[in-house]
Amino acid sequence: MTNENLLKRIIPLPVRCWLRDREMRMERLIHRLRNRPDIGSLRRTTPVSIEWGLERGQVVVRYYIEKFLAEHAADVRGHVLEFSDDGYTRRFGGAQATKVDVLHLTDGNPCATIVADLEQGGSIPSDTFDCIVCTQVFEYVYDLRAAIQTLYRILKPGGIVLVTVPGFQKFEGEEERDFWRFTSLSLRRLFEEAFPKDHLEVRTYGNVLTATAFLYGLAVEDLRRQDLDYHDPEYEVMITLRGVKPEALLSKREE
Repeated sequence: MTNENLLKRIIPLPVRCWLRDREMRMERLIHRLRNRPDIGSLRRTTPVSIEWGLERGQVVVRYYIEKFLAEHAADVRGHVLEFSDDGYTRRFGGAQATKVDVLHLTDGNPCATIVADLEQGGSIPSDTFDCIVCTQVFEYVYDLRAAIQTLYRILKPGGIVLVTVPGFQKFEGEEERDFWRFTSLSLRRLFEEAFPKDHLEVRTYGNVLTATAFLYGLAVEDLRRQDLDYHDPEYEVMITLRGVKPEALLSKREE
């Protein structure tokens, strides 16, 4: 008689079942312990920085915004419109930007050359800009469809809009008019209501590490370049869009 058969005769079935179940639980526990991530100082309920990591270095999403604009620097040319200030236009457009306007919602911004609400936009002339640099604006605009229609209208035929929006980030507070978070699909669908589908390019940046770092208020300097550049489409930290107003509209209008 084998040892296994002997044990079956000596140990009652309920006890054998209990022992087998206990052994399986122990195996699962050992597996969890061996594969448990070391979250270290991330076991906290408050961020490292409430200022996006600005006091630590470059904000994570700014890395992605500047990466996107650098990839499309050739588009930042001619008569350019930017929001709040002209920093990105000067940096990425340089001498290509022959004229620059800055749009702001309210009076009081010394950089602003146009004071207007993008949702209304009636005071901004149509077919005016060769390029519009629109970074981190749409989360503060309630009527997104009206704002996108305005962007389309004020672009020259052949003009280009460069847009960035947050996939997710902390809430900035009611006084900041912080309305929206986006996905690549929602941003594309919104712009397809104004722009032809084949005139839009949507791209995402980020991964679980940079998403976590951004929410905790860690900075670019806290990460490695390979961490920042690794792309996981399931973690849309930053969503970007390049839209082109068709040239054909000009010839149709002239006809």
